[in-house]
Amino acid sequence: MGFFDTDPDSDCDSEHRNHGYGTAHRPGGSRMPAMSNSFDRLASIMDRLRDPGGCPWDREQTLHSLAPYFLEEAYEVVDVISGGDPAKLCEELGDLLLQIVFVARIAREKDWFDLDDVCETISEKMVRRHPHVFGDREVSGSTEVLQNWEQIKRDERAGTDESSVLDGVPNSLPALLKAYRMTEKAAAVGFDWRKPADVMVKMHEEMAEIEEELVKGEATANERVRAEMGDVLFVMANLARHLQVEPETALQGTNATFMRRFKAMEQLAEAKGRDFRDMDLAEQDGLWEEVKQAEGTGSGETRPAR
Repeated sequence: MGFFDTDPDSDCDSEHRNHGYGTAHRPGGSRMPAMSNSFDRLASIMDRLRDPGGCPWDREQTLHSLAPYFLEEAYEVVDVISGGDPAKLCEELGDLLLQIVFVARIAREKDWFDLDDVCETISEKMVRRHPHVFGDREVSGSTEVLQNWEQIKRDERAGTDESSVLDGVPNSLPALLKAYRMTEKAAAVGFDWRKPADVMVKMHEEMAEIEEELVKGEATANERVRAEMGDVLFVMANLARHLQVEPETALQGTNATFMRRFKAMEQLAEAKGRDFRDMDLAEQDGLWEEVKQAEGTGSGETRPAR
């Protein structure tokens, strides 16, 4: 039996093979418990929802109508990871998994593929792209692993329309994350700055160009300023990559800090019998410092935004 083969003698596997949902058997059960019962139950629930007599809303859904839910559920998973609540993380991962099962069910209705095919495809890909684990290739570290990964992807796409190193980066990614992923792939083939200090030099150059445009005036309506600002953000994504910081997550963390503190300022103002919107800048800054002191952060910390 292969690493992800199904057991032909398993009653559960036999039953769900007809539904397009197989059971993955893994060695070393203590490391990852079998999911047959819980996963098959989820698949069966989806079958019931989509079958005649099921839920009208679920039966009306299409691949296109479900696409926004994928993004929403993925972002909720990221939010919960930042919060550090294991029970909530388990719940949100389930919501995301439901979207995968949902789309696989619709694909099966169209005779495209089923959930077994999804699992088998990713299993084959993971084995194929980890020859240092499942084969005899040796690597010196994670950098070489990433380089091998990109080379294997290029070999897989040879002769197709997706032959560029940058193919595979989703167009729908948030812009900051997309810049990070594109330059990560470019770096895997050697197109990169040597060290973070080199990126800083480039960032200072781009900032100087923005300053030049600001001197000219009409900055907010200036297309050149917009382009230069894009260059700055692109270089910042590169700097984050060199510092091994995923910029989208880092910025989300700062956004969360600003939101938390801003709401706390509004509450402080209300407690003082004031309307925050009527306060001048000095008074608002005073509240900001109060909130930071309450959180135990020093007064020298820079505001996330203004």
